Amino acid sequence: MTRTKRTTPPDVFAPAKLGPVSLRNRTIKAATYENMARHGLVTQPLIDFHVEHAAGGVGMTTVAYCAVAKEGRTDGHQIYWRPEALPGLRRLTEAVHAEGAAISAQIGHSGPVGNSRVTGGPALSPSRFFNAQSLRPTAPATRADLDRVVRAHGDAARMAIEAGFDAVEVHLGHNYLASSFLSPKLNRRKDDYGGSLENRARLALEITRAVREAAGDGLAVLAKLNMDDGVPGGFWLDEAIVVAQWLERSGTIDALEMTAGSSLLNPMYLFKGDAPVREFAAHMPEPVKTGVKLVGRYFLRGYPYQDGYLLDDARQIRAAVGLPMVLLGGVTNRAIMDQAMAEDFQFVAMGRALLREPDLINRMQKEPRTRSLCNHNNKCMTTIFSGGTRCLLRP
Repeated sequence: MTRTKRTTPPDVFAPAKLGPVSLRNRTIKAATYENMARHGLVTQPLIDFHVEHAAGGVGMTTVAYCAVAKEGRTDGHQIYWRPEALPGLRRLTEAVHAEGAAISAQIGHSGPVGNSRVTGGPALSPSRFFNAQSLRPTAPATRADLDRVVRAHGDAARMAIEAGFDAVEVHLGHNYLASSFLSPKLNRRKDDYGGSLENRARLALEITRAVREAAGDGLAVLAKLNMDDGVPGGFWLDEAIVVAQWLERSGTIDALEMTAGSSLLNPMYLFKGDAPVREFAAHMPEPVKTGVKLVGRYFLRGYPYQDGYLLDDARQIRAAVGLPMVLLGGVTNRAIMDQAMAEDFQFVAMGRALLREPDLINRMQKEPRTRSLCNHNNKCMTTIFSGGTRCLLRP
């Protein structure tokens, strides 16, 4: 698709269209798993969490994450789409809308990242392997499993409309199910879903097609796609460019958000900054706790942080597709936002910076020189094990 280069970059704080949805500005609260649902249902703390970010000025906040199947969760409390969840989800969307923001639901299937011990179902994967995090083997997905998961994504989109969501973000990253199929390291299948990139991308394309067919014009549809798994032999940028082009050609998504890293094999690769190994170990049961203390520094590796740290790779995707794109990764100040707009990204997504200061957008609009106070210690990641995601530096 040929993209017309803009002569004047848009103002990141001006209203914008995302597919069929109008946003009050171009900032998105990125999906950061809250761990505030209980028994797969919305709670008041989860509502309060997203209302705080909506009141803080973002154009749209993202609920992370809502599994399309019970076994597609990463823990036993996570929301999964079913009729019983809809009343709480409606209360959530109505509360966010009352603050003037839009709301998106990240939908997906955890695949091998899941833990069958707590989800009550198999940790589906392209091929069988032993998951060192759950200390359990994964279950190779059958064709019937894949057909069911694809249908479940469409059902999730229909329920998202019923619950009042403005958008869904289809999770194609971090070695969750669709991403694990993309990975040549994890996918050793010999059927139509393994081998060539075309085969490995088949599931992701089937999922986005099912979501678009179900959503119609009732939802904006975003896809969150890995550029780099962060592990040798994994999915990398050269293949990500091609998959992004296929997604564009399919006409199934309204915007593309590029990400990186593997929740399964290299979870810190996305976040950059410190690796809080000691804090992670403190929340783990034995024998995992001892294992993390002994070898955690090899699995939870720290990476240098810089503002806009995914921009270099995301530029490669930006040059190859005409789809609207969301820049994620190290968006902490007006300068990197303006750079994203100047380089033809249409939206920016912020995670840790807003955990530190939920009202950051409002303050940046009043004073453009405002910078995030987040110091990328990443200890917020460990709080999901103790009551819900939060910044430890907030009063």
